[in-house]
Amino acid sequence: MASLKEVRSRIASVNSTQQITKAMKMVAAAKLRRAQDNITQLRPYAQKLSQMLGTISAGAEIASESPYKQARPVERVLIIVVTSDRGLCGAFNTNAVKGALALMEEKYPTQARLGHVEIMAIGKKGAEAFQRRGFKVNTNHVDAFSSLSFATVKAAAEEAMAGFANGRYDIVDVVYNEFRNAAVQFVRAEQMLPIVATQAPAGVAAPAINYTFEPSEEEIITELIPKTLKIQLYKAVLDSNASEHGARMTAMDKATENAGELLKELRLVYNRTRQAAITTEILEIVGGAEALASA
Repeated sequence: MASLKEVRSRIASVNSTQQITKAMKMVAAAKLRRAQDNITQLRPYAQKLSQMLGTISAGAEIASESPYKQARPVERVLIIVVTSDRGLCGAFNTNAVKGALALMEEKYPTQARLGHVEIMAIGKKGAEAFQRRGFKVNTNHVDAFSSLSFATVKAAAEEAMAGFANGRYDIVDVVYNEFRNAAVQFVRAEQMLPIVATQAPAGVAAPAINYTFEPSEEEIITELIPKTLKIQLYKAVLDSNASEHGARMTAMDKATENAGELLKELRLVYNRTRQAAITTEILEIVGGAEALASA
């Protein structure tokens, strides 16, 4: 049985840990509110912009000539993996890494075996995970979350777009955690490049939409395609940011509860140990008194 001093030390340690996890939960909750507002405001705009681009791309001859729409045999792959810079957020980072590995196994097993899959890491945890596995990792944008903004993500999108346009990559996918609520995040894998035209569901005729372009169809599409691609990556990063804070808040809440349960058990052990020590002392005193009385 542990001594009273050891049990008191453990109680103090767990109590200190509980205070830390409770504070981290409150910080994550405050950051989550801001991150949730950001993705909630951007998501409708990004979805409508993507839908518009897909519809225009399906029928515009100029759009079909865009370097970002040119499909070619897939030999070299870029996967943009969005994780976090810090841990203590449950399975958040692990799920994103597993999602990227599952994507490789399903779509690019040959390219992965030949070493033709490159990872662009947004978030330090993803970079570390894939470097340990021996993948070629682009860490130019790994610190994006230290000063998260559209300009920061725009640079990563432009590098991926340039790599696709000049033939360095034949396809670009994005893997990230999509935010639903504080307790629920889903891993998503989406194709960023080449652009895929919007397809109508089976059995449903595609809506006939006639766009009037001003100043011109060429200028609008030339401007719209790069902007949409950058917005889509920015949406993925904001989704991941909100998911991270939600996952951390949930993890710290659970850790705080576990610490409380452990404290109850330790206090029970402390009381039992103390009672046993008192009983032992009483028995020793009674035994000593009886020995003196019989002497």
